[in-house]
Amino acid sequence: MGFWQTVTQYFWREDSLVVLVMALLLAFLLFSLRREDRKSILNTLIFFLVGLFLQFVSGVIYALQFTTAAEVFHEAGVIATGIALIRLSGLLLFRSVLPAVRLNPPRITEDIFVIVAYLAWGLVRLRYAGLDLGSIVATSAMITAVVAFAMQDTLGNILGGLALQLDNSIEIGDWIEVDKVVGRVVDIRWRSTLVETRNWETVVFPNSQLMKNKFLVLGRRTDQPVQLRRWIWFGVALNTIPNKVTGAVEEAVRQADIANVAKQPAPSCVLMEMDKGCARYALRYWLTDLSVDDPTDAAVRWHVFTALERVGISLAVEEQNVHYIKENSKYQSVVLQREAMQRVKTLRRIELFAQMTDEELRALAPRLKYALFAKGSIISKQGAVAHWLYIIINGEAEVFFEGSNGERSNVNVLGKGSFFGEMGMMTGAPRTASVLASTDVECYRLDKEAFADIMRARPSLAEEIAQVLVERRAQLDSVVHHLDEQTRQQAKSSQHTELLSSVKRFFGL
Repeated sequence: MGFWQTVTQYFWREDSLVVLVMALLLAFLLFSLRREDRKSILNTLIFFLVGLFLQFVSGVIYALQFTTAAEVFHEAGVIATGIALIRLSGLLLFRSVLPAVRLNPPRITEDIFVIVAYLAWGLVRLRYAGLDLGSIVATSAMITAVVAFAMQDTLGNILGGLALQLDNSIEIGDWIEVDKVVGRVVDIRWRSTLVETRNWETVVFPNSQLMKNKFLVLGRRTDQPVQLRRWIWFGVALNTIPNKVTGAVEEAVRQADIANVAKQPAPSCVLMEMDKGCARYALRYWLTDLSVDDPTDAAVRWHVFTALERVGISLAVEEQNVHYIKENSKYQSVVLQREAMQRVKTLRRIELFAQMTDEELRALAPRLKYALFAKGSIISKQGAVAHWLYIIINGEAEVFFEGSNGERSNVNVLGKGSFFGEMGMMTGAPRTASVLASTDVECYRLDKEAFADIMRARPSLAEEIAQVLVERRAQLDSVVHHLDEQTRQQAKSSQHTELLSSVKRFFGL
């Protein structure tokens, strides 16, 4: 028998072809199904080929008459190829087959299954090699104790991972806090738990550490959605009535459409302490997406600021002694004059005041109140009774009508120079539609009391304003009720007399 024939007969056994085909088939399926695991699959396939190479080397050594060495190399090659097949089979079963039937066991299950299979394969090969495993274990108690002591950390991590899975202490997707590290659990493995932080860091916690120490599972409560309470702190002067502060802030945040802020439980504002010249308040809200805590806090702070600004409350800080230089009276006069001219110019562009004289506009301008709304705030609520009108000086707002079934119908988009709320100011009628701030919006607000003096001084102005009101109402009705042009004109003629009477009655003319 020739040299190479002897080599081939020794290393290429009856089952070698089956094993090779099985490994290649598993690798091909995994390459097609698990693109994200291709690097791991390729490494496993290379390990399999190394096992085959060791078997080939054993054949060469056997042909050179080194029988014992050949058996050692051959057995090492068989163990290596078996380990590779177990690894490929585990990948296919746990990452492709089971997910396909809607079973998604945790990664630690795959790891333990593969490790047990490795140990079983190793014991089987040792048995085939002629070793009596029972006698080895029985006569090697000291060795067993030493090995157990040396692997206590590893065993602790494995048992810790199993315990975390069995009692559902944490689950993949949970947000946890461990040693002031906050992040989302992305994987629970046989040795460790992986946590991704908001800073794009992956923290590896040994499972034994989680079992031995206290940790927080954030946002989880029995039979409740995942959401976390957040605190927004701010200070207000002590001479401000607390109910005015809490009422303004709660109403603004509850009505606003702020992303990732839960409607239930509703946000609440409480007075926490009074010290060092200011009152400390906290707005408490529930965050629904724990990954965007800071951006949501920033949005809520902006709503708090604008809500306080609208009711004339300024934020305060702890009292300090500060030296400053006042602006001179000439500069202040120029600023006030410029603001007055801007307000008159704004009023002149409003069609509702088109018939007013310059003198009347100059008298009305100082009565305008500045109002600031954060994006998502409800500026005007359908059905509410409010005797004031808004003029947009910056930003955009969306007008929508809410039907009896709760469905919204978009009516219009208002921009700079637009106005709304005129029916409430002129007739006292409830709001017929809601207005939502699409962006941050700056407005001037005009109250009924501010306009009453001008109306009483020139009653004829009521006729001209009633005409504008009729046109505005007809536009809204045509959108909401889908009226044709003829029906719209008929409605306008019938509404003019009614609106004029309402205006005169509301202002006592």
